[in-house]
Formats: sequence, C-alpha cells, structure tokens
Amino acid sequence: MKDETEKATEALPATDSGRRSFLKKSLQGTAALGAATITGAPFIRNAEAAQTTTWKIQTSWPGGIGLEIFKDWCNSIIEKTGGELAFKPFGAKDVVGEFQLFDAVKNGVLDAMNPFTLYWAGRMPVAVFLSSYPLGLRQPSEWDAFYYGLGGLELAREAFGKLGLHYVGPIQHDANIIHSKVPIRSIDDFRGRKMRLPGGMVAELFQAAGAKTTLLPGSEIFPALEKGTIDVADYVGPAINYALGFHQVTKYVSMGPPGFMSIYQPVDLMDLTVSKKSWNKLSDKMKQFVENEVHVYSDLHFSKIQKADQEAWKKFEEAGTEVTRLSEDDVEAFTELAIPLWFKWANKDPYAARAFKIQLDYMMSGSLGYVTPDMIKGYSLKV
Repeated sequence: MKDETEKATEALPATDSGRRSFLKKSLQGTAALGAATITGAPFIRNAEAAQTTTWKIQTSWPGGIGLEIFKDWCNSIIEKTGGELAFKPFGAKDVVGEFQLFDAVKNGVLDAMNPFTLYWAGRMPVAVFLSSYPLGLRQPSEWDAFYYGLGGLELAREAFGKLGLHYVGPIQHDANIIHSKVPIRSIDDFRGRKMRLPGGMVAELFQAAGAKTTLLPGSEIFPALEKGTIDVADYVGPAINYALGFHQVTKYVSMGPPGFMSIYQPVDLMDLTVSKKSWNKLSDKMKQFVENEVHVYSDLHFSKIQKADQEAWKKFEEAGTEVTRLSEDDVEAFTELAIPLWFKWANKDPYAARAFKIQLDYMMSGSLGYVTPDMIKGYSLKV
C-alpha cells in the first residue's frame, strides 16, 4: 500500500459534510461493537509491580473504523493485565508525522507504533517482503504461515532488532483496491492513465504496464480525482474508501479475478513494534502476554474491517459504482512484469533476500504453485 516515500494519510476533508457525517456514524457504530466484543481473560498482575507501566502507542490510522478498533483494543489492556500494563493510543500524526514514527519509537518519544509495515521500505528493504507485494503471497493465511510457521517472525525480529526495535508481530488489515473514472477491464487499460500509487515495487509494476504514476497523500486523492488531475487511484479497502467519498468522484472499482481482490497488494499488513528499551522492561510473563494479544488484535482488526467492507459494498452498489475484474490472463501478464521486480528488491538487502527466499519456496511448493521454475529462469538471489 505505502512505502517510506509516501506522505502520511490525512483526515477527511473538512469541506465535505456528507463524508464527515458518514464517518461519524461509522465510528459510533464501531465503538459500540468494539466495546461489546473486545474481551479476554484478565492477566494476573505481578504482586511486585508497584505501578502501572504505560506505553504511548501511535497508529497509522487517522480515523474511521481502523482507529476505533485500535483504541478499543488499547483501552482493554489495563483491565486484562490487572493494571500492570496500559496502552495509551494516539491516532496518525497526533504525536509525530507518519514517517517519523520509526525514529520516535527508537528515540523514546513513543514506546511503540502500529504502522503499515511497508512504510519502512526506504530504510530497510526487507519491509517490502514483510507485507504483501505484487503477485506474491495472496491470502492472509499464507502470511500467517510465513510469520508463524516458516520463520518470518524470527527474521523480522532480527532485522528490526539491528535498528533498536522489537517487532512483536504482524496485524492483518485488508486488501487495497483501485478506483477509476474509466472502466479497467484488462492490463492494457492502465496504459497512459494518470494513476495515484504508493512508490516502490507497486508503482514500478504499474509503470511497467504503461501507467503514469504519481504520489499523493490520502487527503489529496479525492480532490485530484474530482479535478481530473488523476484518472485512477489506489487506496485502502471499501469501508474506508466509501467513507472518504470516492464513490462521488469515480464510477468504477477495479479488482482481480474472483477470489483475488487485489493483484498488487492483497494483504496490507500492519504490525506492533516496540522500542527495545520499553520491551526489555517487561517481565517474561508480560512479554508473552503482549505477543498473545497481538494475535487477538490481528484477528479482531481483520474481521471487523471485513464486516465493514460488506456493508460498504452495498453502499457502493446503491451509488451506482461498477466493479470490474481483471482476467487470469491479466494475472499472468502482471506476474511477468512483477518477477524481475521481486528479485531487484530482494537483492537490495540480505534480510530482504532471506525473507523472499522463504516466500518463493512457499509459492513454488505443492501448497501454492504460484511460481514454476521456468518463470524464474535466469534470476538469482544474493542469499
């Protein structure tokens, strides 16, 4: 979805009362749902802990359902730990700018962050392979397998650890989708289109397909589409994008084939990352609790956003938005463009190469079969 070259997502434009009204109602509904469902067995407090340890945590969510789920989860921690640990939540830009998060946690301004992992691709190329990339792993379960079964978690912790941070775990979010003023029914329809995209591998893929890509922060997408500065825009999932009013300035949503919602970033992972100093102050028992809670939060975060998406699809339909789908032939064509980019980015850094090697072996296995030896003939990794 995003990398370090992209600016922070902005709040809804203040001039559009309709979008603000919808989002306000969404927040109220989500807050009520979150309060009812975020539960867990209380953590038995360490009798030796005389005071509550409070972590300041900033998320990448500027508002909407994502921010509400995050705040509900953070506010549940103090009760679950019997007062031993508390999370004080902050929305995007509340303390620092989006791309200052890394240094803010490292330098102790914040204790932890909940960013889109891809933000750090500019400073650590392995981040490209810690969240989904074009035509790579395609389902949330495949990313869970990478992290919790195939060694991805240990690799991520090693890479972040070199930079003074502790990567606790991945947090499932959603796919990213494309809104357009014109129908996109094949790879050829991207040629010549003025398209808002994040930088990095995603932008390079669509440039290879002939699109004229540009970087814009979230707050500028709606007016750019409205004015015709761009024809096509990538952003997050249906629930957030409807709240931002994209249905008012576009007529189409472009998707992959059935079951493949987004060919370029189908699993946009977030994470919880903590400063080593703050992490090391916790007892072993509390560290295990936080790791377990990230699993809980990931499940809740993902499922609640999916629920909101189903409601948003109905609203898009009522607004007259048409969903178009690429074909399997288009997937093959995009895969041919993506493969050299995979190896280009993997070979930027030893950690990136190691992460991609795990994923490539998985994609070539009998479990998935996304990649065959013939498809990568002539390419090699610096592992």
